[in-house]
Amino acid sequence: MPAFSGTAIPVAPFIMTPASLTLLSLAMSTDAFAASIGRGAGSGGRPRFLNALRTGAIFGAIEGITPIIGWLAGAAAVHLVSRWDHWIAFVLLVGLGARMVYAGMGKAEGCEEDAPRQSLPMVMLAAVATSIDALVVGVSLAFVDIHIAVAATAIGTATMVMVTLGIMLGCALGQVVGKRAEILGGLVLIAIGAGTLYQHLGADALTG
Repeated sequence: MPAFSGTAIPVAPFIMTPASLTLLSLAMSTDAFAASIGRGAGSGGRPRFLNALRTGAIFGAIEGITPIIGWLAGAAAVHLVSRWDHWIAFVLLVGLGARMVYAGMGKAEGCEEDAPRQSLPMVMLAAVATSIDALVVGVSLAFVDIHIAVAATAIGTATMVMVTLGIMLGCALGQVVGKRAEILGGLVLIAIGAGTLYQHLGADALTG
């Protein structure tokens, strides 16, 4: 069901293609990926796949739920801001993307080889912390033509895979790689935000 079902919108909303949804999903998983790289050395040895997969599943589940929460909040306000929906989506995505790029340009932290294995509550807390961005993206998705369940599933799946890989590869991959991935993810969000605005303004010009 499109986010705009039942609302009076003068022009067609930005249509998110499978390709753009894939890029969005990967972009949203980069912060969790960057955070998970250092965890690979936490056990003092090579991480076990099942443990890495469990952590990835936790991150993926939470990262998949938070966009739905954001979407519900955004959908509730769609009829109030229909004239500025494209600007709202643009500001949210570009602002979030810029923050990710800025964070990715920071100094990479080293891996702690003797770091203790984190408990389940701590893993869940870390997952919630890295899913705040997905909450913001969920709000912006209320202003585009996409099925939120499909988007949430794609984001959650991408996060699960990326976190699992990040833990398994650990410090062998390097914190710098994680930072660069976050920069790339931020640039993707900026591009999607710009595409949303461009398509909507183009539609306005045609209907004007």
